[in-house]
Amino acid sequence: MKTRIVSSLIMLPFIALVFIGGTPLFVSMAIVSFVALHEFYNGFENMGVKPFKFVGYACTLILFGIVAMHLFGGLEEYKFAEGMLFWVAITTFSGLCLSLFTKDTNNIQDSLATIIGVMYIPFFYVHISLIDQLPENSIMVWMVFLTAFMTDIFAYFSGVFLGKTKLIPHISPKKTVEGSIGGIIGSTCICAVVASFVAPQHLLNCLAMGFFGSFVAQCGDLVASAFKRKMGIKDYGNLIPGHGGILDRFDSVLMTAPFVYYFVVLFINR
Repeated sequence: MKTRIVSSLIMLPFIALVFIGGTPLFVSMAIVSFVALHEFYNGFENMGVKPFKFVGYACTLILFGIVAMHLFGGLEEYKFAEGMLFWVAITTFSGLCLSLFTKDTNNIQDSLATIIGVMYIPFFYVHISLIDQLPENSIMVWMVFLTAFMTDIFAYFSGVFLGKTKLIPHISPKKTVEGSIGGIIGSTCICAVVASFVAPQHLLNCLAMGFFGSFVAQCGDLVASAFKRKMGIKDYGNLIPGHGGILDRFDSVLMTAPFVYYFVVLFINR
């Protein structure tokens, strides 16, 4: 537990970047995306699948280039939407077509791993910067990390002290139903408390995001665990002591970020 606490302190500079927002946050998310994608692809290689890494990195660079033009270059909303559709098409096209030029019998698996990696990691992560440019960014960006991290913290301690019933043992043997419930309660309460001080006008919305977002965060954690179990690895990396790699620390954020973004777009900014 001491190692986990010390490792959590290492995350404080990133919290500062969330507070600053803008370009520093965008650049940091781009770096996190490249590192996490690299870890994810290495995991696939451990099971004999060889993603086309240079395609994944190139598509990630294009993605953040399109988003940068939208956030900082004044790219109009409809042009940005068209750009994102183009990116999805070119990513899928490139990943699939490269398999035609290799003789490896696993080339289809390699192609799918390449595409899944880009869609699963940089595409989800970039939503954090998209939230940052929304009118309510002062509280909504925090909802991503409060929901994900508070779920993780409260689920951990609830599981340690109260956990008895296994949640999904074939994927994550240590996770319990009691821990899951504790994570949901903790996330909901913390998000509500923070919103009551920072943005009371969004109290109900933040309460809803804390509650439903906790389910999403736990799904993100379990999906990452399922990948690791299939890959035959314990951690995606060893960059952060006690937590493994970047992807191990930010796995629950992956799905929470798009959840919060589309919640705001569909239910708040209507």
